[in-house]
Amino acid sequence: MKSEHRHELKTNELAEWIENFPQWAQKNLKVIIYVSVVAILVIGTFFWKRYEKNVLAVQKQAELTLLLSQLSQTRGKILEAHVQGIDLSYMLMQPADKLKDFAQNTKNGQMAAVALTKRADTLRAELHYRLGGVNKRDLETQMGIAKADYNKAIKKAGGNPGLTSAATFGLGLCEEDLGNFEKATQIYNEIVKNPDFEGTVSVVKAQLRIDTMVDSQKPVYFKPAPKKTSVQPLQPQIKLNIPDVNIPSQ
Repeated sequence: MKSEHRHELKTNELAEWIENFPQWAQKNLKVIIYVSVVAILVIGTFFWKRYEKNVLAVQKQAELTLLLSQLSQTRGKILEAHVQGIDLSYMLMQPADKLKDFAQNTKNGQMAAVALTKRADTLRAELHYRLGGVNKRDLETQMGIAKADYNKAIKKAGGNPGLTSAATFGLGLCEEDLGNFEKATQIYNEIVKNPDFEGTVSVVKAQLRIDTMVDSQKPVYFKPAPKKTSVQPLQPQIKLNIPDVNIPSQ
């Protein structure tokens, strides 16, 4: 078949299809609408995912950074109040709740892991910052919540070595705070020996805890702060001989 003849057949087929298209479209209108809707949804989902990944991810990152900054400022205020004998440890509960809300609302697993780990750290810190004693019930309850957050963080981390090891290290600190030093040492050893955690900060911190575990089990006594003494102003040591104007000069 010559090329000219093939071209003529294709042209005739195209012309015939264009001529019959209105009738075909009317018969298959529902199919066309369905396919169009599916195509729009697929394209819309694709662009939304890109938007969510780029724009929303940046917004969430900024939100998390702000929360961590506020947490650091709150800790500073608590420590400043300690100097004056004022207990403001309860102020840590507000940023802890905000970190919990953030972790629940974000779709980014790694950012959720960071928020959960920092929340658990904050719950532990609140107990350490209290000026008064901590009863056993408060200790066990709050440590239980912290441990649950660390475990959630491990799941959310998706195998990220830095995030996973940090949350695991937090579990070890919880066991120390509860007095379970053998369990804490076991967790720290698991971190140090895990090849996936090699090069992370948590390995160094875990090894340090292992090396100082004996000392950490000893009771710590703090000397009372020295009493403030009033400072007397310095008296002048030089006496000036002021001449009496009533005495005539020689």
